[in-house]
Order: sequence, then C-alpha cells, then structure tokens
Amino acid sequence: MSDRVPHLLVALTAHGFGHAAMTAPVVNALADKLPAFRLTLQSNHPKDFLSERFKVPFERIPGDDDFGLMMLSATRIDLNETAEAYRRLHDRLEAAVGQQADRMRDLGVDFVLSNIGYVPLLAAQKAGIPAMALSCLNWADIYGHYFSHRPEAAAVQADMLAGYRSAATFLQPAPAMPMPRLSNGRPIGPIAAIAGGDRTAIRRHLGVEAGMRLGLIAFGGVESGLALRNWPRLEGWRWLIAENPEGHPDMVVLNRAELDFTDALGSSDVVVTKPGYGTFSEAAVNGVPVLFVPRPDWPENPHLVDWLTERGKCLPIRADDLLNPDILKKQLHMLFSCRARPLVMPDGAEEGAVALCGALRVTGCLRK
Repeated sequence: MSDRVPHLLVALTAHGFGHAAMTAPVVNALADKLPAFRLTLQSNHPKDFLSERFKVPFERIPGDDDFGLMMLSATRIDLNETAEAYRRLHDRLEAAVGQQADRMRDLGVDFVLSNIGYVPLLAAQKAGIPAMALSCLNWADIYGHYFSHRPEAAAVQADMLAGYRSAATFLQPAPAMPMPRLSNGRPIGPIAAIAGGDRTAIRRHLGVEAGMRLGLIAFGGVESGLALRNWPRLEGWRWLIAENPEGHPDMVVLNRAELDFTDALGSSDVVVTKPGYGTFSEAAVNGVPVLFVPRPDWPENPHLVDWLTERGKCLPIRADDLLNPDILKKQLHMLFSCRARPLVMPDGAEEGAVALCGALRVTGCLRK
C-alpha cells in the first residue's frame, strides 16, 4: 500500500437526522486514530447540519437513491408512495448500482461506510471496494414489516438483503433491532454525542431565567405535524423548536438561536419527541427526561422504548394530548417524579472507530 491518504466514503440516509447523528461520532473518533484521511459524505442532508456533526473536513455529494420512507409527518408514513418509490428504484436497480459504482471509482474511493443504504453497498461490491454498514436497523426489515404482502416484495427484499450481506461487517449500536437474517452483524455500545456547552450560559441566552423550565421539541428532523400555534402556555416554561413556531410567544427556533442541537438538548429539562435512535440515545447519555409520542406501527418502537425505560426517564403521551394543558402538565409532573438513573456511556463510537480502523488496515487501505 502506498502512502496515499485513504479515501473514505460515508453514505448517509437523509431519512431523519438520527443516522447522521449516529455515524458522526464514529468518524470523529476515527480521526483521533488516523493521521489523515479524505472524507466524502454521500447524503441529501444540508451541509450546515453535516458540518455541525462531523468534525472532519469533508466533501458532500448527493445520495438520491437512499430515501428510506416517505413521511406525511414525524410519525405517519405515506405507505403507498413509499412502496411505489421502492418498486421504481428496483426496476432500475442495476443501473443505479452501476452509476454509483462508476462514481466511486471516479472519486478514487478506498472504503465505504453506509448508514444504511444498500445501494451504496451493492455499488461498492460491484466496484471491488471494501465496505461496512452501521445502523440500529435496516431497510430490508422495515420494508418487510410494511410491504411483505405486495407482489414485488420478495424480490425487493432479496436485493436489499444482498446489499447488507455484502458488507464485511454490519455494526449494530445499542439499542438495535434484532437482525437475525444478517450473519455479519456485530453489536456495539450506544452511540451519542455528549453536550459540551455551558448550560447556564445557553439558558441565559434563550431568556430562561432562574426557576424557569426549558423544553426541546424535536422530532428527528421531520415536521412534527402538531399545530404549534395551539401549544399550551405553561407558566414558567420556554420551548425550543426546530420548525416554524407559528408565532407562539413561548417558543424559540433552534437555528435562529445558533445552538448546537446536542448542547440545546443537554441544556433542556425535557425533550418532546418520537421514538428515534438519535434523540433517545442522546437523551440517555445526557440525562434528559423524554416525553414521547408512541409509534405503535413502527417496528423499532418497542426496542427503543424498552431500552430508554430501563436507562433513563421517559413517559408516553398522545400527540393530541400535547396540546391539552392539563394532560401535558400532569405528564411532565409524572416524568420529573421518575427515579433518576446513572448516565449511559456512549462507548459505541469508540468501538465503531476501532472496528473501522481495523477494517481499513485489513483491507489494505492503510499500511499495517
């Protein structure tokens, strides 16, 4: 192997922010182990968001074939449109894989890490480039949960599984869904960022005076679907929100406050969200109570909720009840009364970085 700097391509689904939030700590930890590497992020996430998470200089290219699910809101999936999108993709899958393989060759990619697109993994296999996967779930199992009744489902799932099985290793950070059909799975610890901002200064910046509470309303990069103009005005509360607050006097828009998401979460007294890996894991790591809107149709839901119930403070609330002041106050009171638990250690980032660094050496991308 020459002394050329290795080129790592990280393919990130843009279905919510959790996949990027999960992957960035691994790549950042990898940077502490390698003197230098070139990083390309293949994703449709905004570059500003990616720059907030990834502490390594990178180039960004689009990731058009990794759409995940078509969402009507943070908790409602457009099932018909999603199924049709996958049918259309798999009708042209060979061409899509070939195009991505050609692009990888043209870019001089040495290694691919995918969270969790299977097309980049198939493309890496076609181009003869070693690859790994990283995620708490995979699209084959999600697709099968919703669409196994469709006539094309068996063929679509077979293609998906072929992509995931082509990876040398599929790193599965806790709390991950069971993936019994993937023999290359490797469980690792939780992955989450630790808030590093000055909590007192952040709250002062947001106008949160002594004795006031701060809540973060965050639905994983997807519109909440709530009528925020009707959000209850609770005495002594201020709310951070990632979307349009619709003129609510107690709400501050997160990006206008120029705050890092993890620092905002770590400075909050509660986060209102849906079950999702990124927010749940960061809440557990930073000791922030969670009020969540259940997703009974989402196959990952029970695994996330059981994990956070054992390791943090969390309670469910119906979406409609978030707009009922009496119910919201009652649930918040119950949540704060829950027993405090030790902070979760996010050791998955280090485990993932060690595994990735080892794979780079074994496959000849680094000198041994």
